[in-house]
Amino acid sequence: MKVSMKRCAVMLIVVFLLLPLTGCWDRRELNELAIAVGLGIDKVGERYRVTAQVVQPSEVATSKGSAGYSTPVTTYRASGVTIFEAIRKMTTISPRKIYAAHLRVVVIGEELAREGIAEALDLLSRDYELRMDFYVIVAKETKAEDLLELLTPLDKIPASKIYNSIQVSEKAWAPVSAVTLDMFIRDYESKGKNPVLSGIKATGNEEKGKQKSNVEKLQPDARLRNNGLAVFRYDKLIGWLSEEQSKGYNYIVNRVKSTVGHVPCPSGDGNIALEIIHSKSRMKTEVRNGKPKLTVDLRVEENVGEVMCQADLTEKSVIDALEREAEQSLRDIIERTIKTGQEKFHCDFFGFGEALHRSNLRVWKQMENDWEEHFVDASITVNAKVVIKRTGTVDNSFIVDKER
Repeated sequence: MKVSMKRCAVMLIVVFLLLPLTGCWDRRELNELAIAVGLGIDKVGERYRVTAQVVQPSEVATSKGSAGYSTPVTTYRASGVTIFEAIRKMTTISPRKIYAAHLRVVVIGEELAREGIAEALDLLSRDYELRMDFYVIVAKETKAEDLLELLTPLDKIPASKIYNSIQVSEKAWAPVSAVTLDMFIRDYESKGKNPVLSGIKATGNEEKGKQKSNVEKLQPDARLRNNGLAVFRYDKLIGWLSEEQSKGYNYIVNRVKSTVGHVPCPSGDGNIALEIIHSKSRMKTEVRNGKPKLTVDLRVEENVGEVMCQADLTEKSVIDALEREAEQSLRDIIERTIKTGQEKFHCDFFGFGEALHRSNLRVWKQMENDWEEHFVDASITVNAKVVIKRTGTVDNSFIVDKER
């Protein structure tokens, strides 16, 4: 009896030890999946029209020096009352099931964005297969399906091109903002900040841009270009920021890593380009006599990048003058951007409401239900401090040396 009990115990232990070795019960082979890297969502009537940009592995993995016989990606398109239905419906034309765990971008058509995108994004936040690190962007003045069919040079996969260009432009030029789905949802749910998304636009001949010849020319017939920021009230697109205003927005919300601007020379005969190498901003909201006061404190470090005039950069007075000009330029940009939010959009998409929430919960509770009205009437104060750290590998331009 004891021996039998021991055997049973040993068998149970062996069974439990084998359970972790059974493998992935829900594993899928790569040759059974169509890996989608981009998803486009449009609205046609009462139905959603979904476009999936799918990688063709044989073309992407083409060995160096060999020529592929087809494009590196293909698109599948289907319509449905819900997005989930539309994606599953793609199996009627795709030999493989669409697998979206590796999405890089989700493109929303402008028409749908103006109607509201909360319902369209519900599946993306609910599906367990999807990660939340893809960017959500808006197709400016066109449909998402048209943008996802354009072929791009340098990056074989258009969705990767869009993803990478947003990252690079945000880091080096600062007129765009890399917004993931969870960031959008967080701002959508906030009462003190409305969301923004980056916009993308097609330039050139879109029809020719869909042909393989588009990537076989020095100058492609069509390109994809980052095009400012889209402003939302809750989940509805209400307008666009210009490039300067988009930069101003990123200064305010402390998302400028590097960019380039210019100021006039002290002599007034040209311009000097300044590279921002570090930027730190802080927004504050306080209430005085029942009226909010919005304050942005900005500190920027810059390098001299280009001199197009006669300016003696060895003189401290010249550097001081350049710093004052740069400070005034930044104040003007930020003030104009905030006034655009107040006068054009009547919408706080900067997060001043969140700043008030953090600093004075009692006052925020009194204003949160009609915060947009208070925001529109708020006064603005911008404090900018610029420090020029370096003037480059030479003190003065060779133009000045020649004049001497």
